[in-house]
Amino acid sequence: MDPIYLMNNVWIMICFTLVLLMQGGFILLEAGSTRMKNAGHIAGKTIFTVGVASIVFWAVGYGFIYGEGNSFIGLSDFFYGDFTSVVDGLAGSVDFMFQLAFAAIALTIAFGGFAERGKLSAYVVFALLFSALVYPVVAHWIWGGGWLAGHGKQDFAGSTVVHLTGAMAALAATIVLKPRIGKYNKDGSANDLAGHNQVYTALGVLVLWVGWFGFNAGSTLGVDDAFFGFVALNTQLAAAAGAMAAMFIVWAVSGKADIPTTLNGALAGLVAITASCAFVAPWASVVIGLIAGLIVFFSMKLFDKARIDDPIFALSVHGVAGVWGTLSTGFFATPELAAMNGGLPGLFYGGGITQLGVQTMGVVACGLYAFIVSYIILKVMAKTMGGIRVTEEEEIIGLDLSEHGSYGYPESMPDKNKQGA
Repeated sequence: MDPIYLMNNVWIMICFTLVLLMQGGFILLEAGSTRMKNAGHIAGKTIFTVGVASIVFWAVGYGFIYGEGNSFIGLSDFFYGDFTSVVDGLAGSVDFMFQLAFAAIALTIAFGGFAERGKLSAYVVFALLFSALVYPVVAHWIWGGGWLAGHGKQDFAGSTVVHLTGAMAALAATIVLKPRIGKYNKDGSANDLAGHNQVYTALGVLVLWVGWFGFNAGSTLGVDDAFFGFVALNTQLAAAAGAMAAMFIVWAVSGKADIPTTLNGALAGLVAITASCAFVAPWASVVIGLIAGLIVFFSMKLFDKARIDDPIFALSVHGVAGVWGTLSTGFFATPELAAMNGGLPGLFYGGGITQLGVQTMGVVACGLYAFIVSYIILKVMAKTMGGIRVTEEEEIIGLDLSEHGSYGYPESMPDKNKQGA
């Protein structure tokens, strides 16, 4: 057997593992960014919903994305189990595993809009429907040979497919579920419901940062030309620039180098470069990351003023930065890299506005689809499930106890059986 073929398959399985481990980063990030009374719930529901996403992706998701069908949806390869197929130079099962990890990440991003107030039953039902009806459609349009692929849409590793799709579902959830108790005052001013552990949040960002090399560099789907090193370089530079820009802007505006903002700047840089990492020169990666770090700060403020309660800033980090990252290839894509990876050169390389127009069309179409379908799903769920938000009493005591009957930090919870012992 060809050794390069074997090496490519081993490389992608390693990258699948890195992307799957990003779920650990999200657990730490979301738990650290919220209050400790919900920490166990956040950890547990993440593991469970990754399981749901995996089964749905195996049953129908992969087929809807990559199956033979039409420009809107794939219609074959359901209940995937072909061990003989070769897809993009990889064993079909290896390609399947890698793509599954991306679908699970999009779902986890979407659940940022449920944080601290969604019923566990709502997580379960939405995981099923999002994994079947929302993510696969957008992924098919861009990665599965759908209509946006036909227009030359550039999205190398998923600024639109994964991050914007997840963020628009999160936006629908924040609107339907409404703000957490105590987040906003009657005069419209916001209260800071601070997360309970910045060390968890920082460690979560670091785990995500490392996992992103599987996300972006793994999307080269091979090692034979070592192009993954160039993609990794662009990824690292954008993340670094995003962290720096966010810290300096919040420091300049508020007089304090706010840690959560700095961490979100790093993530925004990573999200933004996800679409363009194979299309742009390293200097452009720095610019893309810097702009992402700046816009994430201002968008966080904007959503707060609009009374949109986004506890883990999914809308800013994955939504706004995802839009910017998608558009950035329309400005910075070089002729050589565009020829290698698809689409046309960007505006700054003499390509005119054609590619920028395609990128804009993709953002609008995918963003609207993900938001509208997610909103409809959630409204129907709310009507048919007796609501998708926990009661006021349950929210106050925390989802650890109300939804699971145990506390994420059990040593901090009095044990009635031991009182007086």
